[in-house]
Amino acid sequence: MPRHEFQPGRLVVGVVATAAGVVYAGDAEGAWETPWFAVLPLMVGGLCLAAVAGMVGRGIRRRARRGERAGAAR
Repeated sequence: MPRHEFQPGRLVVGVVATAAGVVYAGDAEGAWETPWFAVLPLMVGGLCLAAVAGMVGRGIRRRARRGERAGAAR
């Protein structure tokens, strides 16, 4: 049994934040030129995607728990 519930929204936010860090690190290293505002759409899109992933994950967990309760009542 897992030690905690899987939370896909947090996973998405972590991946997007890491990607934003890589973009800025590449700019700092001189590998490419990144405008200061380039990460804003990346982060906003990632947060929106994380919200959707979190809601879907919560719905799945809720439905699974509801099924467990119905099965235990029989």
